[in-house]
Amino acid sequence: QVQLVESGGGLVQAGGSLRLSCVVSGSIISISRMGWYRQAPGKQREVVAAITSGGSTNYGDSVQGRFAISRDNAKNTVYLEMNSLQPEDTAVYYCNARVVYGRQIDYWGQGTQVTVSS
Repeated sequence: QVQLVESGGGLVQAGGSLRLSCVVSGSIISISRMGWYRQAPGKQREVVAAITSGGSTNYGDSVQGRFAISRDNAKNTVYLEMNSLQPEDTAVYYCNARVVYGRQIDYWGQGTQVTVSS
């Protein structure tokens, strides 16, 4: 069984910063892709950022240049540094990990709330 535990969400004023962390634990051989998604009320879940095991990254258009994703493979942990936060960044942020067992399975965290006040 694989578990993802997110931390670091909270309330911040516009222009502020937050750092999210997600630790993956359990029966893991390796993790290929790790990422962060978010879902605001009444909207579909969207990708925020993703990172491969080799360190290649990609970002959603709305966060490009403001957010940075990184990972520590030894700790099975992925981070999301969020800067210049805006009210439209308010959402529940979910961690995703693609675990390799020969085939690949996606696992999700429970989500952490990020609220940006104007």
